Amino acid sequence: MLEEVRITGLGVIDDAVLELSKGFNVLTGETGAGKTMVVSGLGLLFGGRADPSRVRPAAERASVEGRLSVPADGPVARQVNEAGGDLDDDGAALILSRSVSAEGRSRAYAGGRSVPVSLLISLADELVAVHGQADQQQLLKPGRQRESIDKYAGGVLAAVLADYQRVYQRHRKVHDELGTLTTQARARAAEAKELRAGLTDIEKLNPVAGESAALRAEEERLANADSLHSGAATAHEALLGDPTGGNDGVDAVTLLGHARRALESVRRYDSEIDSVATRLSEAAYLVSEVAGELASYIQGIDADPARLAAVQERRAALARVIRLYGPGGVNAHIDGTPVRLDTAARSGDTSAAADLPAAAGAAPVKDASAGQDAADPAASAADPGALLAAEEPDDTAYVLEWARLAAARVAELDNDDDTIAALTAEEAELSAQVTELADRLSRLRAEAGERFSADVTAELTALAMPHARISVVLTPLAEPGPHGIDDVELRLASNPGAPSLPLHKGASGGELSRVMLAIEVVFAGADPVPTFVFDEVDAGVGGKAAVEIGRRLAKLAKLAQVIVVTHLPQVAAFADNHLVVAKSSDGSITSTSVIRLDHEARVRELSRMLAGLEDSEFGQAHAAELLAMAADQAARN
Repeated sequence: MLEEVRITGLGVIDDAVLELSKGFNVLTGETGAGKTMVVSGLGLLFGGRADPSRVRPAAERASVEGRLSVPADGPVARQVNEAGGDLDDDGAALILSRSVSAEGRSRAYAGGRSVPVSLLISLADELVAVHGQADQQQLLKPGRQRESIDKYAGGVLAAVLADYQRVYQRHRKVHDELGTLTTQARARAAEAKELRAGLTDIEKLNPVAGESAALRAEEERLANADSLHSGAATAHEALLGDPTGGNDGVDAVTLLGHARRALESVRRYDSEIDSVATRLSEAAYLVSEVAGELASYIQGIDADPARLAAVQERRAALARVIRLYGPGGVNAHIDGTPVRLDTAARSGDTSAAADLPAAAGAAPVKDASAGQDAADPAASAADPGALLAAEEPDDTAYVLEWARLAAARVAELDNDDDTIAALTAEEAELSAQVTELADRLSRLRAEAGERFSADVTAELTALAMPHARISVVLTPLAEPGPHGIDDVELRLASNPGAPSLPLHKGASGGELSRVMLAIEVVFAGADPVPTFVFDEVDAGVGGKAAVEIGRRLAKLAKLAQVIVVTHLPQVAAFADNHLVVAKSSDGSITSTSVIRLDHEARVRELSRMLAGLEDSEFGQAHAAELLAMAADQAARN
């Protein structure tokens, strides 16, 4: 509940304090005195737009400060505490303030702590409901009417609406995902087909990590077999001699044998020559061993044109898949992402390819000279050429990595059918739930609409519109929307036999004010906030209807704090606390103050409102009678 509001530098208000009480508070005053600025100040305090044009001339800023009593353990106190603010008076009072400078800078405070304006807006939802002429215009909109009927319906509809919106959002998400998959099905099928073609090529070829470099070394060896044979034979002859005896026994092994025997006979006489003789024996043994290895190499180095052709053909096939799926290849990407290898795989480490999927097809290429797999680390260790090849970048590993990723991508794409089937089933189930919940919403809205129509029609009868009827019309939508499957519209039949028309078409200006007030009062009774502000919603009403307006606002004030800005003395007479907005001028500057009236002052103010003459004895008598009547009717409420 609002206890006190202080406004400074806002419009015609220099410095004014509103002392508010529980129950029915009314603000009156001459036209132009500044009542609108009071309502604007309340709007600013609760997060309204900070308009620098409203700052009083010559003032640096306009500010509004409000003191409210709130429960120490309620949601308002909790939000303020979370923002770093504190409540005063042992947690019983909350101080809110808002200011706007002439330059347009805005500041907000809650519980002594600077806070974002959004917090004031959030607190306003818990603290105050403002019902003014602008709000009436908002209430003429069907969307606002639907929200109001839903709020009037209460917690049961709110729970169903929450369930509906949760299911509706999920249904939209599944529907969109299913549409995307279905729309892209052809493109995804083409992608899977292309990947399968690549996998088939690689599986037929069955490459092995490191194979490309090994084949290159083997081709080099086979292409130069004659030169290798000739060189090895010449070296063998120089070491061990011509087996036909054509070189007269002059070879390295024979000469080393002569030298070794020459030293054997004298080595025992000198330790130094003994050491030389030992090394000479080792050299003779090593040369003989090398000569034996050359003899074996010569036997195995025979030219093999068929094998050379096979190696060249294999290399060409590997080169083709490397151009397609190797580094920089035209197809060397999966789902738009280039294939990447770690350092070990790039350097030809076959352990990096050990986990790659084995391809079905031909057996690994063999090293013709070593009789082992070309990519076998043992073969590489025995063959310097293979070892050198293994140290080079391994393009074949890129192909194998592409195959692994392509197989995983194909499996993912193949799951599209399962995914589409699952989403289709889920979409159908969610669609059924949306329909069921939308129907429940419609039934609850229809029931709430009937209750609302009866309540507002009863209010209209008391407001001198006994023949008017309010109805709530639900119009089905073509398909469910975020709020259900209904458009909600309030309609008015102002006389018997008259058609039900939308509010802005079914009532005259004076009737519309009474209709809107009746609607506001009924909605206010369903709105669980502690303070209601009504800004001249009684415009265009007078006589007996004005008395009924005052009586109904007084009745509402028994449930919550009510603050009303009015020109009607019949309404003001029902107030528990009467404030008057008074304007004064020194000839150059006009200012406004707010004064709390005692009983005598109230009589004078009501006399002014009734007859325009606050000192008129007749007017004062009428005002006193009006106050007595209001007190009597308020006691009966």
